[in-house]
Amino acid sequence: MAVDDNPAILTAVKICLGNVFNKVVTLSDPERILPTLAQEGEVDAVLLDMNFTLGLNSGQDGLLWLRAILKRHPGLPVVLITAYADIQLAVKGLKAGAADFLTKPWDNDDLIRVLKDAIDKARHVDSLEDVTSHHVQRVVEQCHGNMSEAARLLGITRQTLYARLRKP
Repeated sequence: MAVDDNPAILTAVKICLGNVFNKVVTLSDPERILPTLAQEGEVDAVLLDMNFTLGLNSGQDGLLWLRAILKRHPGLPVVLITAYADIQLAVKGLKAGAADFLTKPWDNDDLIRVLKDAIDKARHVDSLEDVTSHHVQRVVEQCHGNMSEAARLLGITRQTLYARLRKP
């Protein structure tokens, strides 16, 4: 799904992505995002413009819609796109949960690659062992290396904690 208030952008996106993806839905009104996501069912990704209010180029519109999308569809990759890019805006978008950030005008190959990468990453499922290992590491870090406290928080013995930390 591509959301932009500029019809020429939507046409270009549809042409660029039409041969790559089975279906490309375009919207010019961000108010239609959530109802369309509900209606469409499975959407692979959203390409979301950052600015919809005439005369404002702060990116706040895009951040607002990004949060709304992720609140209802937390696993859906959202790629932000804007002609008024700066590093701070990109960082804000990524911290708010965007999968990636592009600038206009875009390179078609980059657009396709970024969307495919975002979709692939969203579909990736970590193994239970990886998730457990990561969680154990975080608990040990939060306990500042106090293994007794970490084991207590995890509900395991220190011996089990040490064994889990040794696994690759």
